[in-house]
Amino acid sequence: MSGYVLATTVGVLFALGTFLILRRDLLRVVWGITLYSQAANVYLMTMGGIAEAGFEVVPVLAHHGEGAPETTDPLVQALVLTAIVISFGMTAFALVLTFRVYEENATIDVSELGGGR
Repeated sequence: MSGYVLATTVGVLFALGTFLILRRDLLRVVWGITLYSQAANVYLMTMGGIAEAGFEVVPVLAHHGEGAPETTDPLVQALVLTAIVISFGMTAFALVLTFRVYEENATIDVSELGGGR
């Protein structure tokens, strides 16, 4: 059941990100790219495996041999955590650039920022 919920969540995030990227407002474009990043992170976490309620989540090297409980992949979790931090930094940078564009041009409408044409 949780696979369907996560698949729906990823689909909704990608759809909303696409909707925002296609807007004329530069701020909405930045938020759309941020939603794409979060959708990719949720997708990677889903593909890395989810521990079901009956399984014990333990570190990978805690038990060796047969009878060890199934675990989720910690590498995927570490990579997604790194991607979240990088995404946060890039979003902050994009928002500062958007503010700078607004200061220079008094608008954040993408169609009006077409290089002075």
